[in-house]
Amino acid sequence: MVFVNQYLDMIKKMLDRIAEEESEALEQGGKLLADAIENGQRIFAWGSTHSATTMQDIFARAGGLMLINAVFVPGLEGLQKFPITLPSAIERMTGYADAVLDNLPIQPGDVMICVSVSGRNSMPVEMAKGARERGLKVIAVTSMAYTRGVESRHPSGKKMYEFADVVLDNKAIKGDALLEAEGAPQKFCPGSGVTGSAILQCLVAATVEELLKRGIEPPLFLAANVEGGDEYNRRMFEKYRDRIFYL
Repeated sequence: MVFVNQYLDMIKKMLDRIAEEESEALEQGGKLLADAIENGQRIFAWGSTHSATTMQDIFARAGGLMLINAVFVPGLEGLQKFPITLPSAIERMTGYADAVLDNLPIQPGDVMICVSVSGRNSMPVEMAKGARERGLKVIAVTSMAYTRGVESRHPSGKKMYEFADVVLDNKAIKGDALLEAEGAPQKFCPGSGVTGSAILQCLVAATVEELLKRGIEPPLFLAANVEGGDEYNRRMFEKYRDRIFYL
């Protein structure tokens, strides 16, 4: 189990780096989300393909913030489009993000969380850029080592993080895969799925902490599989129905 232990050791080191290096950015992100909740604004979260699955870890989740509205973009909402090369091609298209943003119930002062490990393709660049141009605050979850190690595929030459108000670094390496071994033709076992989900949950934790400091009850899901969960969540849905778009 040498490779297993190597992988776990590397993940632990990445998580330790998040704890040591991202506390200020997490605090800033928590304040942005707390501001939105306190001021009646909306919160949206987007990612494509594997980043979409990472983003979903904070969407409609027991113990999670109820006001996070996941943005599912056709062709990029997960990994169910075939051939599997199609989503990658869609993510590199220019102009698609504007169509998405123009059809979302966003307004100035809202918050958009954008998740992309490399942040180099047109879709994440234009989602962050377009959201900011429409008056939203943007929180980018990315790998700074990865995004700085590759060229942008957007005509502007920019990366997603360059349009963000807050950048959260998931500490993934360029190429994402962590392990290498003689006889294996490539590196294997990526790390961003674990650290990306972890840093998003840290963002939720920072938001809850900030809300409690302000004397505001955090709008949190109760697990539907515990007694009273359905009833509690229905009451919360009713209370916040003006800011929830996924029901």
